[in-house]
Amino acid sequence: MNAMSFTTLERGKTTIDAAALEALSAQIRGTVLREGDAAYDDARSIWNAMVDRRPGLIVCCVGASDVVAAVNFARQNGLLVSVRGGGHNIAGSAVCDGGLMIDLSMMKSVRVDVAARRAWVGPGATLADVDWETQAFGLAVPTGINSTTGIAGLTLGGGFGWITRKFGLTIDNLVSADVVTADGKLLRASHNENPDLFWALRGGGGNFGVVTAFEFQLHQFGPQVLSGLVVHPFADAEKVLREYRKALETAPDELTCWVVMRQAPPLPFLPDEWHGKEVLVLAMCYCGDIQAGEKATQTLRAIGTPIADVVGPNPFTGWQQAFDPLLTPGARNYWKSHDFTELSDSAIEVTTAAVSQLPGPECEIFFGHVGGAAGRVRADETAFPQRSSHFVMNVHARWREPAMDKACIDWARGIYEAARPYAAGTAYVNFMPEDEIDRVEAAYGDNYRRLLEIKQRYDPQNLFRMNQNLRPKEGLRAA
Repeated sequence: MNAMSFTTLERGKTTIDAAALEALSAQIRGTVLREGDAAYDDARSIWNAMVDRRPGLIVCCVGASDVVAAVNFARQNGLLVSVRGGGHNIAGSAVCDGGLMIDLSMMKSVRVDVAARRAWVGPGATLADVDWETQAFGLAVPTGINSTTGIAGLTLGGGFGWITRKFGLTIDNLVSADVVTADGKLLRASHNENPDLFWALRGGGGNFGVVTAFEFQLHQFGPQVLSGLVVHPFADAEKVLREYRKALETAPDELTCWVVMRQAPPLPFLPDEWHGKEVLVLAMCYCGDIQAGEKATQTLRAIGTPIADVVGPNPFTGWQQAFDPLLTPGARNYWKSHDFTELSDSAIEVTTAAVSQLPGPECEIFFGHVGGAAGRVRADETAFPQRSSHFVMNVHARWREPAMDKACIDWARGIYEAARPYAAGTAYVNFMPEDEIDRVEAAYGDNYRRLLEIKQRYDPQNLFRMNQNLRPKEGLRAA
């Protein structure tokens, strides 16, 4: 291995000699890749095709000792570092240009203790990996809605999906985490061990270290759930949304219903004449007895005159993958997001107007309804502070051709600005693109200063900065 030039933390350049590079390789049980190696391009490719970066080295880890070696090497040489779990993050922070990429995607183990209702999960596991193992025993941890999402990034940012209202956020079910910190130490974080770090990891993102294992509490759930879609003509969107809003006022924690507005894909249960036309979809899931779910969903399913209603019993693992075909890797993606404490008439008008101007067939807007059990946790109990019952809007611009970049990004930004007056002002860090670093303080609200203090304690040099970053020294001076 020859000497190589790397990007430093401050985006300068440094050269590392061959002997040091060989010494790193000798410490790694996994694989060390550089440009030109057969697996290099696959390792640096992630879900969002807009991200096309070339790390100087990729350390493909197979255990915590590999992570320790990679972190020590990066710190000792002042290298820019990125950390890849599932590679699904919209901002593309898994991949750095010219620095050291720590790839955890081979650390995919999921071990379930049925009696204790616990799961130990590697940071490279996807939601599909977790669901596969836990549902085999009729158990579940609340996660997201796209099975190719990585468990690590989802958890560190908060994590919500179909069963959050019943069982809480993903972080509310985190029991402990093994973490390699910037000084190369492997720590256990839990309520009893390094509790400040444990608090920060539950929503503070990848700012504090590299998690090499997660321990989750599991819940008895599944394997069958009542779930599915009710599809409405978009001409009825405003009326449907107002009735949807009212129906949710009395919805039990077991019931979750999200809204998706987009052009209809060629789904087999939709008449051909609706393919490619704008529709509003109510996507619902009931966490409980199927017959009780039939009763609980009646009000939502009675709204308007739907084109199709395909709500019924389904395997939960299948429902978790229902939206995967619309979210496959390889497309260009740009998101803008708001939290809403209520779904106001003004917010409804702004978003429905935007759906009438979709720049492409894969672009969409969704509203996720949270609250329930997740809303009964104090805002200061975890780093994630958005605990008021609320809606999360994600403007999801998705397209294939670079020539469409401006039109799609402008569309997303336009909706974001138009909806801003009606939004809560907070943000979900997992939905923030890389140009939204200015929203980090607002995302954490009153928890922000405490996060900065913990960041200063565990990562004073900001080694872990490829994320929705907390800047320790600058932030504390400004606070």
